[in-house]
Amino acid sequence: MLRSLLILSMLLGPGVAAAAERSRTPAVQRGEASYYHPHRFTGRRMANGDRFDPRSNAAAHRTLPLGTVVEVTNLENGTRQVVVIEDRGPYARGRILDVSPHTAEQLDMIEDGTATVRLRTVGRLPNQARDGQSGTE
Repeated sequence: MLRSLLILSMLLGPGVAAAAERSRTPAVQRGEASYYHPHRFTGRRMANGDRFDPRSNAAAHRTLPLGTVVEVTNLENGTRQVVVIEDRGPYARGRILDVSPHTAEQLDMIEDGTATVRLRTVGRLPNQARDGQSGTE
């Protein structure tokens, strides 16, 4: 499969292979979310180059493209928040998303530390908002 994508990208250009890779991530996902430690990660650079702000709507996902806008629903209480994928992770086994402490508070998951969530892709930020100089910082 990887060899096929490599050959396809050489023949048709990098955009086609990137689209094929993105299509592996479903538009709706379900799993466990956790949140960034509010002090340990504050100010650190995320994968998109911005510095992490615990009051932002930044989130980390392993495979969704940076700049993807996602609606997160806490399936335990029905609360919803919109986040932007700006980092890679989570690195804890069994988790599909890390959110900022602000978003975790909005989703009412601070006390438990994790929540079962549904992720629904709703769009992407324009390229100029993913330049490491703007976006949700």
